[in-house]
Amino acid sequence: MKFSTREDIEAPAGTVFAAASDFAAFERAALRRGAEVARADLTAPPGAGTAWSVRFPVRGRMRRLVCTLDHFDPPNGLVCRIDGSGFGGAMTLNLVALSRGRTRLAVQLEIRPLTIAARLMVQAARLNRGAHVRRFEERVQRFAAQVELREAQRRSG
Repeated sequence: MKFSTREDIEAPAGTVFAAASDFAAFERAALRRGAEVARADLTAPPGAGTAWSVRFPVRGRMRRLVCTLDHFDPPNGLVCRIDGSGFGGAMTLNLVALSRGRTRLAVQLEIRPLTIAARLMVQAARLNRGAHVRRFEERVQRFAAQVELREAQRRSG
C-alpha cells in the first residue's frame, strides 16, 4: 500500500531539511502518543545507518518496528527503511528547491505485508483507504505549516 503527497513550503530547502531531520522532535512526538522509542546508537549524529526501535499500540496490541535511515542526503532528502513484525516498507522524503525561499516536499510511504496476517490487515486498511490518505496528507500539511510558521517567525524577529 502506497501513500504519497507533496507540499510547497515557503522556506529554503536547508530549513525544511533541518525540520524533517529533527529526529529528537519526532521521538518526543511518538512518546507523547504512547510509543516507546529507543535509538540504537546514541553517540553518533544521525546519518545513514542510524536506527530506532519503536513499540506502539495498534488495535490493542503492542507492535514493534525498526526504522533504519538508509539514505541521508542534506538538503535533498532521506529514505527510512521500516522493518516490523509482518511488515516492511520505506518512507522517502525528497526536497526540491523551487526558488531561494520556496521548497517542494514530496513524501512517499510504502507498506508491504510480509505475512498472511499482515496482508489481511492491509486489505482491511484498503477498504478505508480514503480516510488513511486524508490523514496522511493532513499530517504532511501540518508539518509544512509548522515549518512555514517557524521560518516566518525567524525572518520577522
